[in-house]
Amino acid sequence: MNAFDLHGKVILVTGGAGFLAEHFVTSLLEAGAKVALADIALKAVQARAQKLRENVVPVHMDVTKQDSVDEAFAAVIKEFGRIDVVVNNAAIDPKFDPNSSANTKVFENYPEEAMEQSVDVNMLGTWRVSKAAVKHMLESGGGNIISISSMYGLSVPHQDIYPEGTQKPVDYGMTKAAIQYLTKYIAGTYGQKNIRANALVLGGVFKNHDDAFVEKYAKYTMLGRMTDPAEIGAPLVFLASEASKGMTGHLLVVDAGWSA
Repeated sequence: MNAFDLHGKVILVTGGAGFLAEHFVTSLLEAGAKVALADIALKAVQARAQKLRENVVPVHMDVTKQDSVDEAFAAVIKEFGRIDVVVNNAAIDPKFDPNSSANTKVFENYPEEAMEQSVDVNMLGTWRVSKAAVKHMLESGGGNIISISSMYGLSVPHQDIYPEGTQKPVDYGMTKAAIQYLTKYIAGTYGQKNIRANALVLGGVFKNHDDAFVEKYAKYTMLGRMTDPAEIGAPLVFLASEASKGMTGHLLVVDAGWSA
């Protein structure tokens, strides 16, 4: 079990103010890691770090700007001396403005600006952070990059689970699929430089969804339910630890059997 121990590991988590990050960071800290929480919302990660107190450092990072990403890496390295693991968690999961016109909620009329924002944060943001990570890890002798992807990067939505007249937007799945390719690209390009890259592919994680949605969603999963937030931290610890040291270019799927 010592292979799962993260004592001595410095882990940078982007999107540190978000819902998933709360569960990720709790598990990483329990396994002994030191964690840098990065987010564009600095006050939010400062508050989260204050709540967690030990072994957590908040840092500002705007993943849409390479300079901001590089500055955040420099700040974390100054604080801890190195970064062993980078978790690409920053993302936009597009939600519809309930006051917007109905025709913008379907594929054929989806706004270009919404697509551009998702590409800039989800895809290019992961690319920017990964570039900074690879540069540091080449200098330090190796490292581990974990990107958070989605079942919608593997399979398309069942649109009937969403409110009538709406669709799960195409940009989310497109950008999450791109992250899966980027993961394999980094793994194949830098594996012999002692840099690993894997993706944690998540299903819908329960977050106070209404009963009607959960019932419709559940019928498409093998476990008959949404993914519990308590189930996502341990797989991340596995990927961040030496327990997974023989794995790279892998998509670890935790989606209650949706994509299978």
